[in-house]
Amino acid sequence: MSRILIVEDEPRIASFLEKGLQAHGFITTHTEDGEGGIALALGGKFDLLILDLGLPDRDGMTVLEALRGQGFAKPIILLTARDDLHDKVTGLEAGADDYVTKPFRFEELLARIRARLRSLQTSSELAKTTLTVGSVVLDLMTRQVQASGQVVELSAREFILTETFMRHAGQVLSREQLLDLAWGYGYDPGSNIVDVYVGYLRKKLGSDCIETVRGMGYRMVLTEAINVAAS
Repeated sequence: MSRILIVEDEPRIASFLEKGLQAHGFITTHTEDGEGGIALALGGKFDLLILDLGLPDRDGMTVLEALRGQGFAKPIILLTARDDLHDKVTGLEAGADDYVTKPFRFEELLARIRARLRSLQTSSELAKTTLTVGSVVLDLMTRQVQASGQVVELSAREFILTETFMRHAGQVLSREQLLDLAWGYGYDPGSNIVDVYVGYLRKKLGSDCIETVRGMGYRMVLTEAINVAAS
């Protein structure tokens, strides 16, 4: 299980990141300032660092330079509201592995994280993991989904929702939780888009695979215990 350090001073974004990453099987640690980020990164066994550039005590770029200068070799993804080409180039040249601009969609950040972690390993558990719940099988590497032995074509959003439901099989997920994970922290909480996409998944995966829990949200039916296995 991969460990991710989040250095982000905005509580709402930090909470959104932690909740989303934990829902997808990562262990997270959070700090809101640069000095704390440096200390944790150098003292802990993290697989990847998400670093905001706009920190309260010191600029994130200097944190990046300090970490690389002291031998921190794990992937670093910069997270920032700055959408300037010069800043992006400077960050990448200073040792960042990737750059995500706010506002962002969680699935994009998740894909970038997985890509960086896969590049670290020739035999990656992350890259070869499959999830199985009942007759639904999801391959995180090939992004292929099977239902009752048949390959099912899913959109990127449908895939994210399916993975989220499968990792929490048997657990009720609210519409707000699903919105945060699949559409991002800035999405309109009054939208019915979750209900629409659950309808899509029921048509593709089986009408009984996701049940409505009145007044609470949705739950993937746990017909069999969830299985995480290396292919």
